[in-house]
Amino acid sequence: MKLIKYIACSLLLLPAFAQAQQEVPVYLDNSKPIEERVEDALSRLTLEEKVALTHAQSKFCSPGVARLGIPEFWMTDGPHGIRPEVLWDEWEQAGWTNDSCVAFPALTCLAATWNPQIALLYGKNIGEEARYRNKTVLLGPGVNIYRSPLNGRNFEYMGEDPYLAGKMVVPYIQGVQQNGVAACVKHYALNNQEVNRHTTNVIVDDRALYEIYLPAFKAAVQEGKTWAIMGSYNLYKDQHGCHNQYLLNDILKGEWGFDGVVVSDWGGVHNTQEAITNGLDMEFGSWTNGLSNGASNAYDNYYLANPYLQLIREGKVGTKELDDKVRRILRLAYRTNMDRNRPYGALCSEAHFAAARQIGEEGIVLLQNNNNVLPIDLSRAKKIAVIGENAIKMMTVGGGSSSLKVKYELSPLDGIRKRVGDQAEVVYARGYVGDPSGEYNGVKSGQDLEDNRSPEELLAEAVAVAREADYVIFIGGLNKSAHQDCEDADRKELGLSYGQDQVIEALAQANKNLIMVNISGNAISMPWVKEVPAIVQAWYLGSEAGSAIASVLVGDVNPSGKLPFTFPVSLQDVGAHKLGEYPGTPRNDGSHIVDQKYNEGIFVGYRWADKQKAKPLFSFGHGLSYTTFEYGKVTADKKTIAPGEPITFTLTVKNTGNREGAEVVQLYISDKKSSLPRPVKELKGFQKVYLQPGEEKQVSFTIGTDALSFFDDGKHEWVAEPGQFETLIGASATDIRSKVAFELK
Repeated sequence: MKLIKYIACSLLLLPAFAQAQQEVPVYLDNSKPIEERVEDALSRLTLEEKVALTHAQSKFCSPGVARLGIPEFWMTDGPHGIRPEVLWDEWEQAGWTNDSCVAFPALTCLAATWNPQIALLYGKNIGEEARYRNKTVLLGPGVNIYRSPLNGRNFEYMGEDPYLAGKMVVPYIQGVQQNGVAACVKHYALNNQEVNRHTTNVIVDDRALYEIYLPAFKAAVQEGKTWAIMGSYNLYKDQHGCHNQYLLNDILKGEWGFDGVVVSDWGGVHNTQEAITNGLDMEFGSWTNGLSNGASNAYDNYYLANPYLQLIREGKVGTKELDDKVRRILRLAYRTNMDRNRPYGALCSEAHFAAARQIGEEGIVLLQNNNNVLPIDLSRAKKIAVIGENAIKMMTVGGGSSSLKVKYELSPLDGIRKRVGDQAEVVYARGYVGDPSGEYNGVKSGQDLEDNRSPEELLAEAVAVAREADYVIFIGGLNKSAHQDCEDADRKELGLSYGQDQVIEALAQANKNLIMVNISGNAISMPWVKEVPAIVQAWYLGSEAGSAIASVLVGDVNPSGKLPFTFPVSLQDVGAHKLGEYPGTPRNDGSHIVDQKYNEGIFVGYRWADKQKAKPLFSFGHGLSYTTFEYGKVTADKKTIAPGEPITFTLTVKNTGNREGAEVVQLYISDKKSSLPRPVKELKGFQKVYLQPGEEKQVSFTIGTDALSFFDDGKHEWVAEPGQFETLIGASATDIRSKVAFELK
């Protein structure tokens, strides 16, 4: 009987199926160029269908056009792993059992690898996970510049230097998009703090805008060919970033020729007229609950929905802007969910977990290693004490939109125990209690980290354990809670919370073999830096965190990461804080707008430290190894160059230690005399060189006059002034090994 019903239903559906097949037009033929198919599809759309394409229909979905066979567009956070599914109109979990993912290391870790090949690996693997989950757009990566160490979202970005961020974001994009999934580079632009993020109006000169805050986005567009860009919450020139004439139309789509879609951040749209005219293409999340606003489908009341349609019908606006938006959306469709040749992807594969571990291992930075405490000598270690909440706390849950539901997360403590095995006894003490909770948007870590003991009791236990151990590993730092490393809130101070400084100082007195592993996406102050022999910067490392940390600590992996941002001694060594504007000045006009003036201009990070001659706690580009490297003298292939002529610099690097390792050779350019103030030096090249013990390799850099240029905001153009320049080769921004002068005629 069931079979008869099935056949009858199938026969009834045949005419509809045949009709649907007839309605699929010829523009689906992939033999035709995309632009022809876009124009064909555009000509077939009704006005109502065009408007519908420009706004969401659920939390993470915008409609297609079923009549023409155009699928829906599905977006997903985030840059470190594919976010679990939420309900159609709410942030709460959908309750799926097959939406766990691999958590890859945070992007600060990726930037710390200083390895574009690792960025390509990252993008390829996370793109495969997004594709397997049938996502159209991956909402990431982020390349906002590290302006203040208090920014709660810095862990999602790629550091303080625009050149480094640009070189790392391009292969990430290429890796994602080879899966037929669009990368959506964010948050464009000047989104450099989380406090007052919806109401901060950034005031910055064009020179700093073009030299510091835009280059990574420009590289993403022109070199990475990203298919999507996400606008930012903040204002610039009194217009929100999601509908900003200067940023979106004049620069992004005008000067840079961006042909993809501009996606709003969720809730980043505020005005229909500006959304129409100022460069936005797709509107998402304009109300927290999509069913609010007194309508059966509140998405129809979004700024680019019925209000837009009404203005067109009344003749108050034309359809020129609408057609441009729809062309871009159709182009996105042909590049992604209408590309018949896109691969199928993969989810939670062994290869993905291996990639996550490799990225983490290569991004971990050895900041300090006095007396060669590291690597841990397991042949002589009978007892290892692991202390600190971050040794056991899950870090994939929390932090905002990058919060993940993972298949598993190996903690640092478990990773150390797994690696050490029966070679030594590993004991654990809590040391301090930070945030025992573990839930974000309904994703629960499943951990119960409550501990009712007093700080004094916890400290006494930790010290007692430390005294009995051969090595002490303190694993602390920040976490993904509010006012730590977390979206929608900035940190309140540079120092560590939860009394960690006191614990570290006590442990240093108890055991000379103390190793501090700092898990964070931000710089921290270290009042105990001279008392702790070994300091490791470990980032948020995702699913394989424990494996990566253990590999470096015991020496299975020789650390090769370098800092992508400066660790200042105090906030007074940061231009954004020294000059007194952070986090901004509220207006007195009742608008709730906060003006944030970037008084430091182009002098961000190491540029500021150089200008002020301030010695950092740890420099941009700094990172030690378990081996040593010797730099030869750098030479140039010519002493003078003409405008537009390249110049090549060459040196040798030798591994003078007794184990294999990798060194990041950094090239900085110094303009010796300029008509405008310039940084003492700027990063313009880097290479990661892998060397066996005793091996020597030649390293070459070729740069053009664009590397010598500054942005003249008076002329609104890039200028390379004739004169004397100097190339500096270093192991960090403060560890310069060799120099050579040349002249631009």
